[in-house]
Amino acid sequence: MTAGGTKSRVVLVSGGSRGLGATLVQAFLDRGHRVATFSRAATDRTRRWAADPAVSERFHFQEVDATDRAGTRALVGAVAERFGTVEVLVNNAGLARDGLLPLMTEDDIDTLVDVDLTAVISLTRQVLRPMLLLDWGRIISISSVAGLTGHRGLSVYGAAKAALDGFTRGLAREVGSRGITVNAIAPGHLRTEMTHGLDAAQLEQIVRRTPLGRLGETEDVAPLALFLASEQAGFITGQTLVVDGGMTA
Repeated sequence: MTAGGTKSRVVLVSGGSRGLGATLVQAFLDRGHRVATFSRAATDRTRRWAADPAVSERFHFQEVDATDRAGTRALVGAVAERFGTVEVLVNNAGLARDGLLPLMTEDDIDTLVDVDLTAVISLTRQVLRPMLLLDWGRIISISSVAGLTGHRGLSVYGAAKAALDGFTRGLAREVGSRGITVNAIAPGHLRTEMTHGLDAAQLEQIVRRTPLGRLGETEDVAPLALFLASEQAGFITGQTLVVDGGMTA
């Protein structure tokens, strides 16, 4: 049981070494869950979790590229061997590449679609098969408001995220009868590495367009992910829930 009295679950968060992913990993660890994550390289955060006696027995990290299908399959197997079947999957790993379509290369386009859509579908499929045997599961994908509204320079990224929302709705219908919910969270502009490349004028414009008058923090998203992963959210599925300070209201 977790500190809150609920059942301890096996949680897999993709791309959990920094930014929003690291905040999500910390939130699930704080609730007493067994948490696995992966990214292309270890960071200070992953090394601290692995060395912390308070959480190290409940934490698993491997260096894996999200687009490496064999690598993610091996990871899912390693997590199952150590903790048991993945019960909660958070598809967080993603790539945002700003660029006008005429100026983007074919490699840029392929990479964005592979990371933000195809890799998510592949990992979900790998986790879903054993999850079906449990008749219980939670699949949560981190989408973006760029998939709901148009953004200059983010047409390909927005297209991948819009497709991810469609995948969420379709899969929810496929697996709902087996006690598995499938939802997405669409954050607005968060204060993470993805906004560090914006200049002061761009950030000021975003803040002006946001009714709550500030950028989002990764901590604004984590509580929703925790709720969607819980037993209490068992009648919510096929939804894309927006966390953007009212910008798209």
